[in-house]
Amino acid sequence: MKTIYSLSMLLLALASGAACTSTSQAQDNNKNLESIISSKNYVFIAQSVTPLGGRFRQLTSDYDLRVRGDSVIAYLPYFGRAYSAPIDPTKGGVMFTSTSSEYMQTPGKKGGWNILIKPKDVQDVRQLMLSVSAGGNASLQVISTSRQTISYSGHIEAGK
Repeated sequence: MKTIYSLSMLLLALASGAACTSTSQAQDNNKNLESIISSKNYVFIAQSVTPLGGRFRQLTSDYDLRVRGDSVIAYLPYFGRAYSAPIDPTKGGVMFTSTSSEYMQTPGKKGGWNILIKPKDVQDVRQLMLSVSAGGNASLQVISTSRQTISYSGHIEAGK
């Protein structure tokens, strides 16, 4: 009986130590993510897409939104209704480079962030709304002037 009690106490001590370690690692990751976002040097990696009124799709290729200081570079697919077609057929997705944009960052729920980006030098995209959780998961909503709204889900990484 004593060995069972001793073994259970040992397991309890190990479990509480592991919980403290994972909590401190989560806090370190949160601080690291906060510094990445505040420095405006990060990449949103899109993993899935949901068009307005459409079906959810997993993405199998590499698509992203890069924020580097004052520039925003988007390379994202588009599925949905377009109100006007682009003249160049290679410009079918949400693909642009903006060097002049309005950038607003506000604290979100449970330690996350809400980021609003309004490109001034891109005709088709009105605004990008990025919601980032404290763990690094994120969702991006693209509001366009000539297309229906589209949403992406993914995660945030440090910029390269």
